[in-house]
Amino acid sequence: MCGRYAASRRPEDLAGIFEVEKWEPAETLEPDWNVAPTKEVHAILERPLKDAEDRRPVRQLRILKWGLVPSFAKSPEGAARMINARAETVHEKPSYRRSFVARRCILPADGYYEWVTGKEERQLEEQGKKKRPRKQPYFVTPADGSVFAMAGLYEFWRDRTLPDDHPQAWWVTCSVITADAERTPLAVAPAEGPNSLAEIHPRMPLMLTPDRWDAWLDPAQTDVDRLRELLAPPPPGLLRAYPVTTAVSNVRNNGPELLKELAAPEEGTLF
Repeated sequence: MCGRYAASRRPEDLAGIFEVEKWEPAETLEPDWNVAPTKEVHAILERPLKDAEDRRPVRQLRILKWGLVPSFAKSPEGAARMINARAETVHEKPSYRRSFVARRCILPADGYYEWVTGKEERQLEEQGKKKRPRKQPYFVTPADGSVFAMAGLYEFWRDRTLPDDHPQAWWVTCSVITADAERTPLAVAPAEGPNSLAEIHPRMPLMLTPDRWDAWLDPAQTDVDRLRELLAPPPPGLLRAYPVTTAVSNVRNNGPELLKELAAPEEGTLF
């Protein structure tokens, strides 16, 4: 799964990396080293500019709220439960299938956090019998320091309790697409700890390599089979993982110190 990540790159850097055509410096976010569900996040997407005569899709850097609210929802109360969409079923689930065809985005990150616990509790979680408690956090990030481009979906939701001209009448929300975690060796593994992402957690956010960005963002691409091909796992050996402070477990903690690599885990785990 993806329940927490870091996103500290400046908007101008993101605009350059993703070849963004339109973004408003006054409408951007500060660096966030502890992004949690329901927070506002940066997203890269392509759609025509509002009220523009030219209806061609324009690549934009936008601010979305993490936790997708389907357009048909009666209220936004379930958004915190819809932070992730499974790659295997995203094309058929009612809450996601329309967005999958028409409203795809990239959620740029430095990397994501995941927590490791004991072997027996891990097995129970995989069987759906028990949610394992979080223990030692690890940070997963590209080994070469590049951006972690998470595949995402976005959706519009109209709050019918507010008038049309109210600034909060429309919500724009998003989900991260997740896939089975890689079982191949990490590019750089910690001296003491997991050797693969699957040893940390059975799921991971789906990372899109640059060769897939254009096709994923293109709103003219609506063929479901072709889109599902883009959700194939990236090549192995691109990621590293290392233990970080347990302070990240508290969402109120936020700062670059959360990404500092520890020499060894703070909490005992199955490793």
